Amino acid sequence: MAMYAIEPDARTLHDHFSRELDPVLEIDPGDSVRFRLLDAGWHREPLRAAPKMPRTGQRGHALVGPVFVRGAGPGSVLEVEVVELRPADWGWTRSGGAPIELFKRFGVDEGDPDWLLWSIDAAAGTARNQHGHTVAIRPFLGVMGVAPAEPGFHATGPPRVVGGNLDCAELVAGSTLYLPVQVEGALFSCGDGHARQGDGEVSGTAIECPMELAELRFGVRTDMSIRTPWARLAGAWLTIGVGPTLDASADSALEAMLDLMQDRPDLSRKQAIGLASVVVDLRVTQFVNGTVGVHAILRDDAIT
Repeated sequence: MAMYAIEPDARTLHDHFSRELDPVLEIDPGDSVRFRLLDAGWHREPLRAAPKMPRTGQRGHALVGPVFVRGAGPGSVLEVEVVELRPADWGWTRSGGAPIELFKRFGVDEGDPDWLLWSIDAAAGTARNQHGHTVAIRPFLGVMGVAPAEPGFHATGPPRVVGGNLDCAELVAGSTLYLPVQVEGALFSCGDGHARQGDGEVSGTAIECPMELAELRFGVRTDMSIRTPWARLAGAWLTIGVGPTLDASADSALEAMLDLMQDRPDLSRKQAIGLASVVVDLRVTQFVNGTVGVHAILRDDAIT
């Protein structure tokens, strides 16, 4: 098993998913990659004052990759173990501006946005903004995904069944994400570091930050058949549904969870639905990316 490193530079940075992107690295299952990542807004310097979003000419999140994983192909599953995440010492949250409909509902001016500018202390596990508000951090990557089968440009904003801008705050270090593969080599990319985010991501941003280190270990699974992202957490399974509405996303997440529950030979589909009503938690992942997300969580000790 080998270890590789990828820096965010002109060769590796890109602003979309596509099966037509050339891979910047080819690895074997079991290999690890240590990524260094820009923040979602392509900033290379800390934000110390309320900024305007940079005019980089880029159309989406600052992603690094893609990585070609040998042995991954259509019908297989890419296993992405989140080994370690270390955020940079600064970040930002935008409040207002977008999504306009959401702010209007809560009586917030949709004009020029306000900014929360954060100083992050990774060692202490905290972030503090310019107003003196301090929160505990829980770093994760907002974007982890592989290339869709359809050719052409695929924006980074909406999540898909092959991952992307999932914005799932449960995907912290120690978790493992499983993604359906649709193209040879999977073509995995990541970015959009978050130091902390609540379920829903209600303002459209989390504590957006660069990642000084995002170490991921990759595997290829041919013994799984999934149609939407799954994840293994500490003591629990998680399934993610994405769709045009929260109802559609909840249906997708629950259907995947029922599939997972039926790995037990003693459960019929009807019994699994009944048990899910008792022990499965449905949570809003995010509802600000156009395509919205819901995740379902089943604790290991929920059914004995």
